[in-house]
Amino acid sequence: MTTAQHRIGSGFGARSTARDVLRDIDLSGKLAIVTGGYSGLGLETTRALAGAGAHVIVPARRPDAARKAVADVDGAEVDELDLGDLDSVRAFAERFLASGRTVDIVIDSAGIMACPETRVGPGWEAQFATNHLGHFALVGRLWPAIAPGGARVVSVSSAGHHISGIRWDDVHFEHGYDKWQAYGQAKTANVLFAVELDRLGRDAGVRAFALHPGGILTPLQRHLATEEMVERGWIDEDGTPLNPAGFKTPEEGAATQVWAATSPRLAGMGGVYCEDCDIAEPATEGARGGVRDYAVDPEEARRLWELSAGLTGVDPFASRT
Repeated sequence: MTTAQHRIGSGFGARSTARDVLRDIDLSGKLAIVTGGYSGLGLETTRALAGAGAHVIVPARRPDAARKAVADVDGAEVDELDLGDLDSVRAFAERFLASGRTVDIVIDSAGIMACPETRVGPGWEAQFATNHLGHFALVGRLWPAIAPGGARVVSVSSAGHHISGIRWDDVHFEHGYDKWQAYGQAKTANVLFAVELDRLGRDAGVRAFALHPGGILTPLQRHLATEEMVERGWIDEDGTPLNPAGFKTPEEGAATQVWAATSPRLAGMGGVYCEDCDIAEPATEGARGGVRDYAVDPEEARRLWELSAGLTGVDPFASRT
């Protein structure tokens, strides 16, 4: 089977920053929506896009905290959104659509990782619901504002997708919960969402990408005990990051999502998984990098789309035959 998963020689790499990527790009007059855009990688993404001239909307579960975080960012606008609550997703989308604006960039950056077993909505597993279903519903409800401008939609996955494909027989972990398997499934869902959205949206000029930002210590690790991070070799007992772990800075970690959202090198492309500011290669056995075949499988992507549309009741392409 042929694949588009091959490096294109972007000129950037693992240590490039979001500002490096945008150095020669003018986003004046562009509108971006960055979920989680007030913390960690999301905040660096907001700063970089706004610094290049974009108006950035930051939907936030904690809008007061978000306003404080982006208070010094010219061009940032905060609104309320809880991705684990589909009523909140609908309300945010309705407010935005009522403004009459169109969207040029959507970066689905918000997420949770390896949390204790938590249920949201009608009993959905929280990582799948928040990281995937909330973003699925958000993009679907915003579609009338996304399609006219031929936007790029960027789904922030991670190397965590190597942990698990979609558990079709127990998506919501009703028969035993494992926080890392749940995280892995959610990150695979992020990639598959981009694959199918790109297929469905390309006729409207909308292209979608997924990516691994790299290893970065951010508030995403809030649910992990210090002992667990020490055991994994991420930090020492004093909380200091260990160099062998190869962590990026937040500025470096934000670079790949900004690159995917803006790079002219990606014109006419989409539905691919990126890392280190380039398209990733297929993963080889035992490798930590690259993308697993099941995460970019078109049939898996279509199956997940159908499941997600059924669960959320949102599908802007439902009338297609």
